[in-house]
Amino acid sequence: MKISIKILLLIMLYFHCSVKYTQITHGTILFERKTNLLKKFKDPKQQRWLRGEKVKIDRFNLYFTPEKSLYLPDENVIPSKADWATSKNTVIQNFKKEERTSIYNLFGEKKTVVDQLIKREWKITERKRYIAGYSCRRAIWLKNDSTRIYAWYTDQIIPSTGPETFNGLPGTILGLANEDGGVVYFAKMVEDKNPNINDLISEIKIKKTYSENELKQELIDKSKSNPWMGKIMNYLFEW
Repeated sequence: MKISIKILLLIMLYFHCSVKYTQITHGTILFERKTNLLKKFKDPKQQRWLRGEKVKIDRFNLYFTPEKSLYLPDENVIPSKADWATSKNTVIQNFKKEERTSIYNLFGEKKTVVDQLIKREWKITERKRYIAGYSCRRAIWLKNDSTRIYAWYTDQIIPSTGPETFNGLPGTILGLANEDGGVVYFAKMVEDKNPNINDLISEIKIKKTYSENELKQELIDKSKSNPWMGKIMNYLFEW
């Protein structure tokens, strides 16, 4: 009887570990982004345009396979009075080609950048937390001398991808935030099934494309006659 109990316990332990360390290679992640509009727009004139809205919530779906990922705005969200105040980018990351396609919405006009994957130098820490049921480890990217970006990634989801253009960690990013907490992304749900990612990408209409530097130069040229364009460019490429 004792031997049978020991064997049973070993079998239970085996299946527990197998479930715990099962790695997901294909699926969909629903992200929620919270933007503190008062931190983003500190000028009192800009704040009047917010019509009293202080926090804006946007939702995105991240479809992923081992070869590529597609980050797409969720169009089912109820429109906000301050829809103009946050960007809703579409990003395709092709890991084999090391290429990204970023589609920006600029005053209702779509601008498409095709360029290399953005490489960032991450510092992985020992701090951990659970997001959407997954154990995540915190990593830090020094965007510049005064700005840190915090990411929480899990190695239980294989592709090195995440919200917006983020990648470069040993797993998928489920949480992302700038240092002052003004913009925060968190995964709300992970669905473990093979998405029709190629079909979704084929539905995206792309006309003219730019490299990132080409689009930046076009916006810089326009900013000479439109002072707002400089600020808009910062928002456009903030990630």
